[in-house]
Amino acid sequence: MSSSEAASRAVRLPADHPPVAAGRIGVLLLNLGTPDATDYWSMRRYLKEFLSDRRVIETPRILWWPLLNGIILTTRPGRKGKDYETIWNKERNESPLKTITRSQAEKLTQKLATMPGGSEGRFVVDWAMRYGNPSVKERLEALQREGCDRILLVPLYPQYAAATTATACDKAFEALMQMRWQPTIRVSPPYHDDPVYIGAVVESLKAELAKLTFEPEVIIASFHGVPKDYLLKGDPYHCQCQKTARLMREALGLPPERFILTFQSRFGRAEWLQPYTDMTVKGLAEKGVKRLAVVMPGFSADCLETLEEIAGENAEIFHEHGGEHFAAIPCLNDSPEGMRVIEHIVTRELQGWV
Repeated sequence: MSSSEAASRAVRLPADHPPVAAGRIGVLLLNLGTPDATDYWSMRRYLKEFLSDRRVIETPRILWWPLLNGIILTTRPGRKGKDYETIWNKERNESPLKTITRSQAEKLTQKLATMPGGSEGRFVVDWAMRYGNPSVKERLEALQREGCDRILLVPLYPQYAAATTATACDKAFEALMQMRWQPTIRVSPPYHDDPVYIGAVVESLKAELAKLTFEPEVIIASFHGVPKDYLLKGDPYHCQCQKTARLMREALGLPPERFILTFQSRFGRAEWLQPYTDMTVKGLAEKGVKRLAVVMPGFSADCLETLEEIAGENAEIFHEHGGEHFAAIPCLNDSPEGMRVIEHIVTRELQGWV
């Protein structure tokens, strides 16, 4: 059955009615973004889009533009390109984030096919990146062409932040503003304290710890940082990270000194949310901790920040200051635990449409 025939059946048109591209339900998974390649110009193009976003950098433009265009976009693309090369999926010639997000969409498609109407093509699952490709605009337009008049946006960020969830929604609504026939839109909420999510990250963590040849003395839960000023302006991100970490620690039955919340990936000179991951790793090693594991529950898929920054840079910091055994715990990715979370969110948010 073609997509147009499935759409026509979904809206129950008369038998002699020409096919109409309508009546299908779209699900669009949204993640942060990735460069198209690791060369200088691909990295520069990606970084320019990312660092030009007012949700990400709130510094007044009159101060930020000279710094961005005069210094950062001259020096940073080369350095970050080398970092990406260390994790690049050379078989597909793409970043791991793109590989994993595509797989998440494919597995979600299989799950939705088992729902009422799923085998008849009622659901269309796609994925997009806020920065880079495939773009949000491109995939929303593709879903509309496929006959989706209802679309669920699923930002794959457990904890809400203006610099992640909000800007992904901004980009989607920006695309909708250009559509004459807008589909009905829903946005899935953050899921930082959802029991299914907490259960999945804890189950995954336990399974990964069981594979290690050592027992960590301390486990760090590292979340992506944001400037402290964003918290003071009312962003709930810090509070939601705190709650996720607390619920994980309680589920694991660990005391506070053995399960520590930190924030990584700070950029620039401004104060960011603390404690900083790299400084905490260094401090623990200097205090005599020999066995350390780091889990990154705020990332739905492994990416530069988990594979290079944590598994690479922070492992080096730990070993350089006296640590012996370091483990970076994989993200949920497209694992059974990870897909259980995504499927739970999507099926819950589709209620009333199916």
